[in-house]
Amino acid sequence: MTQGTIEPTEAETAALAHAITRASGIARDETDRAPIVAAILVDDEVIAWGDNEVHVENDPSRHAEIVAISRACAERGTPSLQGASIVTTLQPCEMCLGAIRMSGIARVIFAAGRPGLKDGYFAFPGLALEQFVEADPEGFGWAGHVMEADVMALYGKREG
Repeated sequence: MTQGTIEPTEAETAALAHAITRASGIARDETDRAPIVAAILVDDEVIAWGDNEVHVENDPSRHAEIVAISRACAERGTPSLQGASIVTTLQPCEMCLGAIRMSGIARVIFAAGRPGLKDGYFAFPGLALEQFVEADPEGFGWAGHVMEADVMALYGKREG
């Protein structure tokens, strides 16, 4: 069931569905990367994609969201993504939430989210997304657990 403060637009939902398809392909076909995918949208148009590159680049900061933000900023020629949206197959971690807000992204839409995720996706598991929202003076909208059932096999806790 979708949770959050906003409803995803049709374009955001379509981009998330495409990101889920990409993530599933990565999980099936590639052994050197985590199957996490993000996209940046401006005016309901995808301007950049990012796949997780942590193990490809041996860089712990190369999360899919960071890669997408970097590519979007390069595409626009500015570090500002004021008013943009990000969609991602996995709830953004603390580092990614910081970069999302530092770049001015206003909307965050994700598929798989806490508490059903495997351990290790968050450096500070005691911090909740709602705490980031409350701490942000400008505020940002979010929608989580969107199409979550489609990705839980990739990220969810295993029973037993």
